[in-house]
Amino acid sequence: MHNNTAFRLPFSFEADCLQEELRIALERDWSAHYNSADYAGSWESISLRSMSGKEDDARAFAGAQFHDTPLLEKLPYIQSVVRHFECPIETVRLLRLAAGSEIKEHRDPEGGYEDGYLRIHIPVQTNEQVTFIVGGENIPMKNGECWYADFNLPHSVKNESGSDRVHLVIDGVRNVWTDDLFRQCGYDFEAGAKKTRPGRDALQRMIDELRLQNTPAALQLAGALEKELAERTD
Repeated sequence: MHNNTAFRLPFSFEADCLQEELRIALERDWSAHYNSADYAGSWESISLRSMSGKEDDARAFAGAQFHDTPLLEKLPYIQSVVRHFECPIETVRLLRLAAGSEIKEHRDPEGGYEDGYLRIHIPVQTNEQVTFIVGGENIPMKNGECWYADFNLPHSVKNESGSDRVHLVIDGVRNVWTDDLFRQCGYDFEAGAKKTRPGRDALQRMIDELRLQNTPAALQLAGALEKELAERTD
């Protein structure tokens, strides 16, 4: 596995404690992912930290203001997990992919560390029948582990098990602490800075997904990407 594609961070969390607090979260209302074209079956989320401070707000745009939701206040162990990351925290969500469901291959715009951003996945409830592919490589995540992946790359998930897969997903902003952490993990900063741009088809898909979100920030980014696409000669 190429280290810049995905790697496990050098700490983990108590799966039993995460699962106990998941039970509290499951008593609340979860929301279906806004882009139904990206998945088959059921893919739902609930926010612990969001732009509006509401639990049904799954938007995540760099540079926005973010606020804890009422649910996070009821989850002290997850609060301690979030505090472990000594960097600015944007969104914090629980994402649930139901048994037999699939997240289709897609890319997240500006979803890599070289973009000044990191998305961390901590499996709360998973098993070996869940396949998480990033950049063509299977990422073998286990309960309580902590993983970074470059979501600029094509990625997809299949849950072929009989139980729901739930991840705690934390979006943070790159800083000196995260640079030191990534250096320990073998992240290649030079390669990250030179990473190949997405192809024309991938760029168009990013634009389409941003247009679907239909927020001012998403539309602004979509416009910038459309300009880039129009100017490219490849």
